[in-house]
This record gives sequence, structure tokens and C-alpha cells, in this order.
Amino acid sequence: MAVRAVRGATQIDADDREQILEATTELVSEVMSRNGLSTDDVISVVFTVTPDLTAEFPALAARKLGFHDVPLLCATEIGVPRALPRVIRLMAHIDTDRPRSEVQHVYLRGAAALRLDIAQ
Repeated sequence: MAVRAVRGATQIDADDREQILEATTELVSEVMSRNGLSTDDVISVVFTVTPDLTAEFPALAARKLGFHDVPLLCATEIGVPRALPRVIRLMAHIDTDRPRSEVQHVYLRGAAALRLDIAQ
């Protein structure tokens, strides 16, 4: 097994608690599915949000998905002028046999514009 990092991001329409939870649930579920992961494979997850999102912690959505004993951390991205607004990002550290080139990074909704080279 190797430790790998998998990235992902999504964008929501407004700073709304339900939108944060729904979009984060979708993002985490897609990361897990596309990489064939279970929560036992996840070492930790760092979530970040742009400074315009304050209605809820994205980690709550992961907890509701069963990430009970996985260390989770939420932080705010730096406020770069002209950056894409209302973005939730994650970086998950995982145990996997997949080579780095086969790790599936997930960019959903408007956040696909952040990484056109790897967005699905």
C-alpha cells in the first residue's frame, strides 16, 4: 500500500448550509466511488472553502457519510482577487495500491473550470 492524496472541488450557488452539505456529500461520494475507496482506506481529509462560505463546516457532511474515526479538518482558502467564488475543496490522504497516475481527482459543477486538464 502507498499513501496517496486525492483532490476534489465543487462550487455552490449561495452560502447556504444545505447547499454546503449537499455539495460536499456529492463530492466526497464521487471521490470514494471513482477511487474504489471505503472509509477504512481514508487516513485524513482536509476541506477548504472560499472566504464567502461560512454557513456550515463541510466536514459535517463527511461525518454523516460515516467518516466517524477519520481525522477531518476545515479551513478557509486565501482570498485571492478574481478567484472562483463559493468553492469547497478537499484533499484526502488515502491508503491505496493504485499508482499516482490512476488516482481519480474529482472536480464537479462550476469547479470543473479549476482543473480542465483532469475534470471529469
